[in-house]
Amino acid sequence: MAHVANRRAENSDGDLYVDTSCIDCDTCRWMAPMVFDSPGERLRQRQNEMSAVYHQPIDPNERLQALQALLSCPTGSIGTINKPEDIKQAQVSLPLLVTENVYHCGYHAEDSYGAASYLIQQPDGNILVDSPRFTPPLVKQVEAMGGIKYLYLTHRDDVADHQKFHEHFGCDRILHQDEITADTRNVEHKIQGQDVVGFTPELVIIPVPGHTKGHTVLLYKDRFLFSGDHLAFRSQLGHLGAVRDACWYSWAEQIKSMRELANYDFEWVLPGHGRRYHADVAKMHEQMDLCVEWMQTV
Repeated sequence: MAHVANRRAENSDGDLYVDTSCIDCDTCRWMAPMVFDSPGERLRQRQNEMSAVYHQPIDPNERLQALQALLSCPTGSIGTINKPEDIKQAQVSLPLLVTENVYHCGYHAEDSYGAASYLIQQPDGNILVDSPRFTPPLVKQVEAMGGIKYLYLTHRDDVADHQKFHEHFGCDRILHQDEITADTRNVEHKIQGQDVVGFTPELVIIPVPGHTKGHTVLLYKDRFLFSGDHLAFRSQLGHLGAVRDACWYSWAEQIKSMRELANYDFEWVLPGHGRRYHADVAKMHEQMDLCVEWMQTV
C-alpha cells in the first residue's frame, strides 16, 4: 500500500501520487500514459527510474485508467490522498478488453516483477496466459467470465500465483520442462523439446529459447502472439525488440528463435514485460526483420 509520507517529489499536486516503493516496472505508464507518462517528463522520469503522476486525471476516462493502474501496480506504489470512492468501478472493469475475446487481467504480481497476464475467453474454456495476483476482485470477475480451463505459463519468471489459480479453478497448467522449478514441479502439462506444439486448432505453442532455456510463446488464431519476456515493443528503440541485459540463457539462441518466429503471421504482440504492439501482418513482418537486424548489432 502506498504511503503519502513517501510521496515522490516529482508528483504533480493533487489526489493521486506514486510513492518511493516504485520499482520502475512500467505498468502504470502504459496503462494510463496521460497520467503517468507525460512526454515532456520522460527523460527526467527515466533518470529517476521511478514513475510519478505528471498529470492529475481531468476526466472520468483518465480517472478510470489511473485507478486501473493503481490496482495493477505490483508493489502497491500508487495511492490517493482521499479514499477513492470510485475504486469499485475500476475493479469491475478488470480484466480489461484488448480486442475481440482477449483481455488484459491487470493486478500484476510483484513476484513476476509486474508482468502482464492475459485471458482468452472461449466457449470451450478460457485460457489464462501467465499468472496475475490472486486477488478476490479479479477472481470474482474471472468466475463471471467462465473461469479458467488452462493456465499457460510462458516461462519460469512469470508464474506468480499459479498454484492458487489452479486450486481455485481446477485449471491445468502448461509449462516447458526446462522451466520447471520446485514451485512448478506439479504442473499438469510439461512441454518437451523444441518442437512446435499444436495444442488446439487455434493455439500453437512455439519454443523460443533465449531469455530462458525453455521459454515458449503462444500464438492464437494466427493473430495474437503472447510473447512473455521474449519480445515486446521497445519505445526507446521505436520498434520491436528484446532486452539483452535480461537474457538469462543465450543471446545467440534468442536471435535464432526470433528469426524463426519472424516466419509466422500475427497482428498483435502481447508481452509480459514491455509495450504491446498492433499492426497488419505485412508491417509486423517488417518489425520482426528490424528486430532481428537490431539484435545482431548489440
